[in-house]
Amino acid sequence: MRSQRRGPGPDAVRRSALHRDPVALAAAAWTAFGMVLLLALAGHANSQVRVFWLFQPPLDVLLAYSSWRVFQIAGGAIRRYWRLQAIGASLFVVGDTVQCVLAFTRHGQWSTAGGDVQSTCFAAGLGLIIVAMLIHPLPGRTGREALAFWLDSATVMVGGVVVAWCFAAGSASQDSAGSLVGALAAGAVVLTSAFAAVKLILSGNAPMHRVAAVPMIVAAVVNAVGLFVAPPGATDHLPAHVYLVRLLPSLLIALGPRNQEMLARFDETAFGSRRRRPYSLLPYGSIVVVFVTMLMMMPQGIDTRLWGVVGGFGIIVALVVARQLAAFHDNTRLIDQLDTTLTELREHERRLRHQALHDELTGLANRAYFREETTTALTASRPGTVALLLVDLDGFKAVNDTHGHAAGDLLLAGVAEKLRQSVRSGDLVARLGGDEFAVLLRDCTVHDAEQTAKRILRALAEPVTVGETPLRANASIGIACAEERDDVRSLLHDADMAMYASKHQGKGTWKRYEAGMAPAAG
Repeated sequence: MRSQRRGPGPDAVRRSALHRDPVALAAAAWTAFGMVLLLALAGHANSQVRVFWLFQPPLDVLLAYSSWRVFQIAGGAIRRYWRLQAIGASLFVVGDTVQCVLAFTRHGQWSTAGGDVQSTCFAAGLGLIIVAMLIHPLPGRTGREALAFWLDSATVMVGGVVVAWCFAAGSASQDSAGSLVGALAAGAVVLTSAFAAVKLILSGNAPMHRVAAVPMIVAAVVNAVGLFVAPPGATDHLPAHVYLVRLLPSLLIALGPRNQEMLARFDETAFGSRRRRPYSLLPYGSIVVVFVTMLMMMPQGIDTRLWGVVGGFGIIVALVVARQLAAFHDNTRLIDQLDTTLTELREHERRLRHQALHDELTGLANRAYFREETTTALTASRPGTVALLLVDLDGFKAVNDTHGHAAGDLLLAGVAEKLRQSVRSGDLVARLGGDEFAVLLRDCTVHDAEQTAKRILRALAEPVTVGETPLRANASIGIACAEERDDVRSLLHDADMAMYASKHQGKGTWKRYEAGMAPAAG
């Protein structure tokens, strides 16, 4: 037979589609071409700015179109996020297109900072995207889980503020308050974007798959770097590498929605919801970043930047300590819950075992449990120290026929209680079935077994009151004392022989098994 070759799985198909996406490849080629032109035009600031703005609108169009396509596929809160991102991206298209026209119609456009229209559209579009990330709902969590989430987010944000403060204070001239305020404002926008992204990462409920989120997060990082790569005080005639760093985020942020669109074509549920981890390493990463920043600032002397780093480090330590205290409290609560659960499970297990090994009507051991305990006693005890009493009620069928099965059940329960009271604490009473009972006597002699049989018969001589009717339960008892080679089967057989002999003798009596005893004739 010809073997059938299994085709590639859905994951392989999705990966292949992403790697061969002609639109993404075209966008990458477009950006690479723009970077080549920017390098070739080094020293021609006006031409570089024109090329920079010329290559922005097509990437913005890809961002807006892909975001809109994902919006049409998604549903619920995810659909709302992508709608806001599509509107924000459309504002980018408008602003960058207007700025491109201005760059080609005016001279002296040396800065990558846009004019009033571009700046307004960019701020409004970025604000919409940030709002979309901030209002995206968190999955259901307790109050303490929400507290831990916000502590983690605050720790990451403080780390970002410290780094932004160092760059802003270092980039802005000391005599220019406007430069410092501008740098801090730009840093605040980047940090707010970073916080919103961190919120989605920590929540476990991101509205996009990781293959879409990664390029967008990298774009935010590169965009943040782009704010500080220009030489201090430079506003025009920027080096070529500044243009390259500031152009790259436009490609990366467009690839994210494009990747999400491609995934959603194969699977409409291919978004970012996932099981939330009970911990996050981001706060500890923030500690490392701030500590390294402090080490870098210390050789430059004590100034406002160093004090800012030290203050930020102290705040981060306090937040992490608070996070750990909350975690310790949660762990203690979980341990208490686990102990309670284990106790309940053990109690449930005990009840199940009791039900499996005991008779439901009388509460006595059942046949299986009695055989198990008898086997253990015969194995662990010396020969001649284990005895078995087989108790069979006389005339029980007449009680059922005359008074009904309910009365018969009450009589059996009364007999069971009398048997319990007639034996020692270490002995075991069982109901083998119907009106047949058995008693396992441990560490006893023949005399002890005979005395126990007599006590049982005396107890049964007292009637059991069923309703208002006293009923007497006579019984015949067979006694078998274990010998060296006896097992459960042989011991029960011997006791059964003795019990029938006692019935033949006159009922209401006991008889001990003797070697050679034959079944009594009916």
